Amino acid sequence: AALGALLADRTRAAFCLALLDGRAWTATELAQLAGIAPSTATSHLNRLVTGGLLAEERKGRHRYVRLADPAIAEMIEALAARATATARPVRSLVAARQHRAVACARICYDHLGGSLSVAITDAMTEQGFLDSEFGPVLTPSGAAWLTDTGITQETAPHVRTCLDWMERRLHLAGAAAAAVFHHAVQESWLVPAGGSRVVRLTDQGRDAFRRHLGLTDEALTAR
Repeated sequence: AALGALLADRTRAAFCLALLDGRAWTATELAQLAGIAPSTATSHLNRLVTGGLLAEERKGRHRYVRLADPAIAEMIEALAARATATARPVRSLVAARQHRAVACARICYDHLGGSLSVAITDAMTEQGFLDSEFGPVLTPSGAAWLTDTGITQETAPHVRTCLDWMERRLHLAGAAAAAVFHHAVQESWLVPAGGSRVVRLTDQGRDAFRRHLGLTDEALTAR
């Protein structure tokens, strides 16, 4: 009941969703996001920290907050996916583009979320890199693929799945997904969009995902 009460507030829920980008935010930044006074934001943040959902760190006079750990991020994402979808009217071309961008590719704490991530997960399963019968489990060929593409040197990094809150389908999570995401950013296949969870797929990234996983043009296009 206490945990539910922490998230049963639109402002606190908005804070937790924003923090899914994996960064540490200041109270002022989150206040601007929610359109509330910094003092009000601080009150909400204190409750989230006390409740164990957020962790805080101080650098000089500045206080930063982030999600307490990856398990909290997974819980927030899963709750968002289970929430009743309410259609919001699109009032501008900018809003429509932003919605498509968020739905296509976004940061999900330490890995990739969105339709692109679901497509990557499906492709890895189809090519025998993932086995979902008793899993998900990274197969020996999957571990070899990660090594051959330079994504990781580990033989079998941890694999799990995360329920994508927009696609309502599972996408790859865990250490393997984090390794794929960070490699994609390092190689400029994906470029973070400043000030949001959105990541942009580059032409280089399209070529790489076609070559390494056989992704189609439809999977590589924001819908």
